Amino acid sequence: MPNLGIPELLIILAIIVLLFGVGKLPQLGKGIGEGIRNFKQAVKDGGQDSEKKDPPAGNGSGNNPSSPK
Repeated sequence: MPNLGIPELLIILAIIVLLFGVGKLPQLGKGIGEGIRNFKQAVKDGGQDSEKKDPPAGNGSGNNPSSPK
């Protein structure tokens, strides 16, 4: 794999700015950060699906259609 120096990285950064625009870069960074955070959390949890865990208890208002009335 070739070594990437400062000039190559600057060219890549310029291409990214041209493709996405300056306004989209914070959103892009936020999305990448959330993805990395979710990946780390999944690895930490041992690959267990977070959807398989018990959902948090409701407020007891009876808005759940599956709850007995």
